[in-house]
Amino acid sequence: MAGTRFVGRGAELGALGKRLDRVRSTGEGAAVALRGRRQVGKSRLVQEFCDRAQVPYFFFTATKGMSPVESVEAFCTELKESQLPPEPESVAQAGSGSWPDAFRILANALPDGPAIVVIDELPWLAEQDELFDGALQTAWDRLLRRRPVLLLLLGSDLHMMERFTAYDRPFFGRADAMVLGPLDPAETGDALGLAGGDAIDAYLTCGGLPGIIRVWPHGTPALDFIREECADPASPLFTVPESALLSEFPTPDQARRVLEAVGSGDRTQANIAATAGGRQGALSSGSLSPLLRRLTEEKRVLAIEEPLSTRPGKPALYRVAHHNLRLYLGVLRGAVERAARGQPQAAIRLVERRWSSLRGRAVEPVVREALTRAAAAGDLPWDDVEVVGGWWNRQFDPEVDLVGADRGPVARRVRFAGSIKWLGTAFDEHDLARLRGAAAQVPGHESGGLVAVSLSGVTPGLGLDLVWGPEDVVAAWR
Repeated sequence: MAGTRFVGRGAELGALGKRLDRVRSTGEGAAVALRGRRQVGKSRLVQEFCDRAQVPYFFFTATKGMSPVESVEAFCTELKESQLPPEPESVAQAGSGSWPDAFRILANALPDGPAIVVIDELPWLAEQDELFDGALQTAWDRLLRRRPVLLLLLGSDLHMMERFTAYDRPFFGRADAMVLGPLDPAETGDALGLAGGDAIDAYLTCGGLPGIIRVWPHGTPALDFIREECADPASPLFTVPESALLSEFPTPDQARRVLEAVGSGDRTQANIAATAGGRQGALSSGSLSPLLRRLTEEKRVLAIEEPLSTRPGKPALYRVAHHNLRLYLGVLRGAVERAARGQPQAAIRLVERRWSSLRGRAVEPVVREALTRAAAAGDLPWDDVEVVGGWWNRQFDPEVDLVGADRGPVARRVRFAGSIKWLGTAFDEHDLARLRGAAAQVPGHESGGLVAVSLSGVTPGLGLDLVWGPEDVVAAWR
């Protein structure tokens, strides 16, 4: 998204359009539960869909902390002012302040033809009123599903949105679940007028979040953009990840300390325990393990990686799952603290000092995902590769950036090992020698191929089985 232009999201718009077409053809309702993190563009996507759909719609956004009575009153008021009801003056207020009454008023306001109803920030309504889920389920079953209405339910709390449609909850089996992620590297590059390595740098910086892309000058490389924003501590580059932190972790508890430890560069459980511990020493395994499980499985702000080969390996490594938050914890938070003290040049120097190392580590999961996508599309020389990861031993000597295999984390066959060189110099004979020595230690790679992914190209004649540049990485999302 550059300015007000809507970019990307073709698959998501198509999926929503398919369900609206079904509503049109059958005359019966359909429901979609759309979840995604804050600032990822859920509301913007759905608003764009409503604008294109050319049918009446009602878009209600809940307010955190509002009482149920206030929420119901706001719901009915906005319904009356929307384009949904054929006769707005006939829309009543829910005098009882109850959601069953509000949903009856909604049903009575629906037109005879197809319509869209959007409820944004659904988890906040469920927090306010423990009967909300049941009231919505009853209204859907008795009043709405036999009408030509597309019901879109949006939420940023991933765990609560998953629970909303779980088997033991009232709305189970009634809504299709959709997950909205950030814009991918290709969409990010298209939105900003950047290609190749510049597009990937931008993706690593903004995380594909529209809230940051919207203020990014067209055609500006990432490091130049960061330098410009260091003079503005209120820039979305800083405030978007900080607001995400505050929404997920409103108090500086142990979970947040664990996240910050990973964001500062600690990857193993032992190092995370030492950094996140207090005066009494490192966090115990009994305390840290459930925190890591919560952050990976429930909050999904951390990702876990295991070494990929034909033998089980240790240790597992943790990383911040979202690129903008990773960069923020790694360097941008320190930069904005300096900028807020009126030292933008100190902020810029800090970013420039850490940029290469942070970028080099952050690009690894992007390249692995790109190769995995290429394998699924049949665009790699090995037709049985399904998983692309990395490999390391307990001493982290060596670490192999890329391993392609038929399954993971314990493979039957390893088909290739590879290196990522994201620097200003080409991948050369010395890099190849290191790769060969490291690949020889990967269990199962005895007859596997060799791969190089390089920002600045590869010295000719090295005899590699696959060579990728930044354009190939971005093209995996085309």
